[in-house]
Amino acid sequence: MEYFVIAEREIILGFKLVGVDGTVALNRTEALDAFRRVTGLGGTESVPVGERPKILILTEDVSAMIEDEVLAWQKGSQYPLIVEIPGIHGHMEGKKSLTDAIREAVGISV
Repeated sequence: MEYFVIAEREIILGFKLVGVDGTVALNRTEALDAFRRVTGLGGTESVPVGERPKILILTEDVSAMIEDEVLAWQKGSQYPLIVEIPGIHGHMEGKKSLTDAIREAVGISV
């Protein structure tokens, strides 16, 4: 498994059309359970090491629900890498788009 998505139902359905598995998360408990299972932090319910995704895709809404856990994971420099995408209703207020982040980091317009 290369990719895995944790998001709203509509996002999951879209990714399933191109062969990417995922889990629906509508609240913090569901998001945290899915995150722990995919990253191996869920104990016996975790995905086996060889089957873990390389890239974990989270919507901004889901990422905000489990922000502390996501930041701790990213600081640990482990797989899966976490990528945030806009949710079904677009970018969250105050979140930078990838283009904005690149523009800020590099100092040029992409």
